[in-house]
Amino acid sequence: MPVIRPSDTVTHEMHGARFVSHATPGQGSGELCAWRGEIPPGTRAPVHRVSREEVLHVLAGTLEVTLDGEPATVTAGDTVIVNAGCAFGAANPAAETAVTWVTTSVGLEAELPDGSRITPPWTRAAADEGPR
Repeated sequence: MPVIRPSDTVTHEMHGARFVSHATPGQGSGELCAWRGEIPPGTRAPVHRVSREEVLHVLAGTLEVTLDGEPATVTAGDTVIVNAGCAFGAANPAAETAVTWVTTSVGLEAELPDGSRITPPWTRAAADEGPR
């Protein structure tokens, strides 16, 4: 059974936020990915459409999220289910960093507003993950 220690995590930065990967194919997970998100005050992630379901749990702070254009405010203890195909956006309007725990399945792809598509490195299949 793989045990991931803090020293084993890989940190990625994208759209002004930090993504600290704890479970990826490169770390031994075959089906699921899990990461801690750190969203600084004033950060607004672009609305993006996800190809696979994501579950986002707020550990600390506040986020303003939109799910297919419907707004909601979520705080520590709240969980957001982002269904596959949903247009999702998040912003941190607070003075403190929001911290989340997110899970999804390997291979998640996001379509950005300009039509470009990305597969975040922390969700890629092991063969696609690249150097650590």
